[in-house]
Amino acid sequence: MNAEELKNLNVAQTVDARGTSCPGPLLAAKKAVGEIESGEILEVLSSDEGTKNDIPKWCDKMEHEFLGIIEEDSYFRLFLRKA
Repeated sequence: MNAEELKNLNVAQTVDARGTSCPGPLLAAKKAVGEIESGEILEVLSSDEGTKNDIPKWCDKMEHEFLGIIEEDSYFRLFLRKA
C-alpha cells in the first residue's frame, strides 16, 4: 500500500510506543493485537529504528498481514491487519 492508502485506513487501535526502545514497540504491538478482532487494523507509532524490521518479521511469524510504514519527521507509523 502507498502512504495515501495507509493514511486512509480505518484503524481499530493505535499504540503509541514513541520514546521506547527495542523491544518496547514490539511488546506493545503484541499486547494490542490481542485486544482487536481478526481482520482489524493496528497502527503502531514508534521512534525506534529497529521497529521497521521487528514488526514486519513478527507479522510474518504470526501470519498477520503487514500493510506498510509511513515515515514521519521523528517517528514511524506501522500498520498491520490481524490474522
